[in-house]
Amino acid sequence: MSRRLAWVLALLAIPPLVLGLRWFSFLPSVMDWDESLYLLQAREWARGVWPLSGVWDMHPVGAPAMILIAFTILGESITTVRLLGAICVMATCYALIALVRAAGGPRSLGLGAALLYAGHSVLLGGLTTNTEILFAPMVVGAFALALWRGPEWPRLLGMGVLIGLALTIKPVVTPEGCLAFALLAWPTLQARRWGRLLAMAGAYLILCLLPTLLVAGLYALRGEFADWLESSILAPFQYASEGAPAEVVRHRVSLILLEMHWLFVLPIPALLLLRHLSPVMRHLTWFGLAWLAVAVLAVAVPGHYFDHYFLILLPPLVLLSALGIFGAAAHAAPVRGQWLAGGVVVAMVLNPFLLDLRKRIMPGFHLGQPDAPTRIADAIRAEMRPGDVVFVANSQPVIYFLTGSPLPTRFPFPAHLTGPFGDLVGVNMDAELARVLATRPRFIVQDVQHWYGVRPEARALITASLDAEYEPMAPFDNPHGAVVIHRLREGN
Repeated sequence: MSRRLAWVLALLAIPPLVLGLRWFSFLPSVMDWDESLYLLQAREWARGVWPLSGVWDMHPVGAPAMILIAFTILGESITTVRLLGAICVMATCYALIALVRAAGGPRSLGLGAALLYAGHSVLLGGLTTNTEILFAPMVVGAFALALWRGPEWPRLLGMGVLIGLALTIKPVVTPEGCLAFALLAWPTLQARRWGRLLAMAGAYLILCLLPTLLVAGLYALRGEFADWLESSILAPFQYASEGAPAEVVRHRVSLILLEMHWLFVLPIPALLLLRHLSPVMRHLTWFGLAWLAVAVLAVAVPGHYFDHYFLILLPPLVLLSALGIFGAAAHAAPVRGQWLAGGVVVAMVLNPFLLDLRKRIMPGFHLGQPDAPTRIADAIRAEMRPGDVVFVANSQPVIYFLTGSPLPTRFPFPAHLTGPFGDLVGVNMDAELARVLATRPRFIVQDVQHWYGVRPEARALITASLDAEYEPMAPFDNPHGAVVIHRLREGN
C-alpha cells in the first residue's frame, strides 16, 4: 500500500472512529442541562420564538443557531443534536491535522493529535453537544490559518470569520482569538510595519465583532435589544463576578486533573527533550505551551469551573501530548519510533473510552433502555390532551422537548426560574413563577431528591399549588432519586 493511499484511508477513518467512540451519546435523552436548553431554544426558534427574548439564557445565540440548522437539515431529535456534536469533533480532528501540517509538522504527528482529541472528547461532559465542542473546530481552524505560510490578508479574513462565529457561541474564546492574531501579526511587528499592523488589527477586530454586532442589530430591529444586552452581555459579567468559592474551585480543579492526568503527563517528554527535537517540533511545543496558557485563561474567566469548561484545554493538551509521544518514541527507537508512538496513541485513545464505558455499565447493563426523562415524558404523553402544558419545576428541561409541550415560561431552565441563578435574569423570578402556576399547567414535574436546591420562596409557591390543586402520579426511579409527576385534579 502506498503512503498516499494509507494517508487517505487514515483520514477517512476519522468519522467512523469518532462515531464509535461517542456511541453512548446517542442513547440517553440528557447528559447535560445546558444542551437541553439549547435544543429548546432551537425548537422554539423554528416556531418563530427567538432565543433570549423568547427563551432566556445567558449565552449568545450561536449554539441554538447551529442546532436549528441541524434540525432543519436532519429533523428535530436528540439524535440530531448528538450527531452535530460528533461532526464538530470530526472537524476539530481535521483542523488539528491541518494545524500541524501548516507548521510543517509530519502527518503522523497531526494524526496522533487528532486521534487523542477524538478519544478524550468523551471526558468532562464532552459527549454532549455543548459550547466547547461546538466552537473547538473554529478556534483550531483559526490557529491553523495563523500558522499557515501564505498571504496574510486571506488568512486574516478566514481567522476573523472563524473567531467571530466562535464568539457568537461563547465569548470565552477571546484569549485564543488574541493569540491567533499575535501569531499572524508577529512577522509584521518584527518588521516594524506599524501602518500595516494597525490595519490588520482593525480589520481583524471588525471581523471578530461583526457576527455579534449583526445579531445585536437583528434584536434591535425586533425591538428586543434590551433582552439581547441583558442576556449576552450583562448576565455573563454578573455570573463571572460572583464566581465559585475557593474551596469549590480547588475541589473541581483537582478532580479535573485526575480525570485528564495522561494529558498532563504525556507532554513531559517533549519538554525534557526540547533541545533534541526537530526545529518544527520544538516550535510546535512552544506554540502548544502558549496556547495552553491562554486556554487556561479562557477556562478561568467565567469563575465557576464546571467540567465542560475544561474541554477548552483539550486541543492544546492533545497537541503537546502528541509531541511528547512522538518525541520520546523517536529518541528511544530511532528506527521504529513511529510504530512505538502509534501504539501509545492507540492505547491513549482507548483509555478514556474504556473508563467512560465502565461508568456507564457500573449501575448495571441497562444501556439502551429508556432513561428517567424519557419514561417520564412517555407517562405524560400517555395522558396529554390537546393544549395541555407541562411545567418542569426542578427536573430535566429536556422533558419539554420529549413531550412536545409548549413552554409555560421564557425561563425553562430550572436553575434560572426556581434555582440559585434567578438573580442573573433581571426579572422577579418569584412573580414569574407565580404567573406560571396561576396558568395551572396540567402536569408539574418535581425532582424530590434535589428539592433542597429550589429557592425557599419558590419552594413555598410550588408546594402551596401542589397541595391545593394537584395529585401525584407514580414516582419514577432516577439514579439521583425519585422524580414525581403531579397531575392537575379533575374538576380544578
